[in-house]
Amino acid sequence: MGAALPKVCIIGAGPSGFSTAKRLKDHGIPYDCFEASDDIGGVWYFNNPNKESACYQSLHIDTSKWRLAFEDLPVPRDWPDFPHHAQLFQYFKDYVDHFGLRPTITFNTRVTRAERDGPLWKVTLSTGETRAYDVLIVANGHHWDQRVPAYPGTFNGPHFHSHQYRDPFDPVDMRGKNVVVVGMGNSAMDIASELSQRPICKNLFVSARRGVWVLPKYMHGQPADKAAMPAWMPRSIGLALARNAIKKAVGDMETYGLPKPDHQVLEAHPSVSGEFLTRAGCGDIKMKPAIKALEGDNVRFADDSVEKIDAIIYATGYNISFPFFVENTLKPDEENRFPLFKRMLKPGVNNLFFMGLAQPLPTLVNFSEQQSKLVAAYLKGEYAPPSDSEMDEITAKDEAFYLGPYYKAARHTIQVDFAHYVRDLHKEIERGRKRAAAKGNALPVPARAA
Repeated sequence: MGAALPKVCIIGAGPSGFSTAKRLKDHGIPYDCFEASDDIGGVWYFNNPNKESACYQSLHIDTSKWRLAFEDLPVPRDWPDFPHHAQLFQYFKDYVDHFGLRPTITFNTRVTRAERDGPLWKVTLSTGETRAYDVLIVANGHHWDQRVPAYPGTFNGPHFHSHQYRDPFDPVDMRGKNVVVVGMGNSAMDIASELSQRPICKNLFVSARRGVWVLPKYMHGQPADKAAMPAWMPRSIGLALARNAIKKAVGDMETYGLPKPDHQVLEAHPSVSGEFLTRAGCGDIKMKPAIKALEGDNVRFADDSVEKIDAIIYATGYNISFPFFVENTLKPDEENRFPLFKRMLKPGVNNLFFMGLAQPLPTLVNFSEQQSKLVAAYLKGEYAPPSDSEMDEITAKDEAFYLGPYYKAARHTIQVDFAHYVRDLHKEIERGRKRAAAKGNALPVPARAA
């Protein structure tokens, strides 16, 4: 009989949390999973009572069903190419129930504090209870702590982050109103496209600091992400081919009345929309530069144009946050910079993993399912990481590779290419197996927690 395996605490039961739980269960690794809400799903749980879902009623995922499926549970055959959030949420529930994970998740219980106590993690729950664990796995997501810009002046009307947006009537009835959507990411494009329809807003403005390339959902009659470059292809060649194909498909952004981007295609996290360019080309969406100041009922833009505005929606992204940590070294900086080995491990802390803390293209949904392969092997003594200094060196090279094509911004600190990352991860697991075997497959984290 082998040595007892370490006990794990998983924070969060979104897709990153429950897919990690499934892997641990398969390998007989004991764990508790705590979820602040009354069900799984995280941001994909519409109107989640924990207030941390960014779903709006009309949301369809921008990743095709071909790319987001879990390895061990196919998506329903009758799904459309780009499923609605309710379909994705049901798929998640089906996954959790199919593999018997629900009884292992403690719902309506938030982790309020997690701190190192010698070799253990002392975890405090919203119930007031404190428990000890050998390993902590953070899967609390990174699309819930809203980034809201500060502008000079004040605004008299309602203004809120896109996180609060549910539909054209909630939280504010937008009919007949002059509305500004700030930002040109995916949520901004969805919301602007929806509100710009003539029966809804009187005028819909989109305010952006810079132009972006808007990518189509379909190319050549197929979901665009089905044509993703293979992981073995050199990055420069893949980017060149993709850029040429996208430019040929959509043309210049100025044709649609959008500002000219100051960067190449795929030098920013892609903004994908099947409708935004049409709405802009029809004049239903009116472009504005960055907001310069708020002036009561008016908004002044960087070109000193002024518009009377009834509501502002900030689609301006999110902070990466771990409110349960006390140690600042376990938190990102103000620009969301938080380097990790393989986007999971922090050198010097051998019993802590971050799951799904990445912006993978084309999808985050099944990303942790892949990451969890390394975690399970590690906790069983079947994988050993490189030395701390080697991890730092590898992380620097990885970030240069993944972040290199993107312009510097808080939204581009955790980018990875899904296919390349997974291919590299599998190679690293094999290298780690050899290192672990050389150490006699000793458990890196012994079971100490009662």
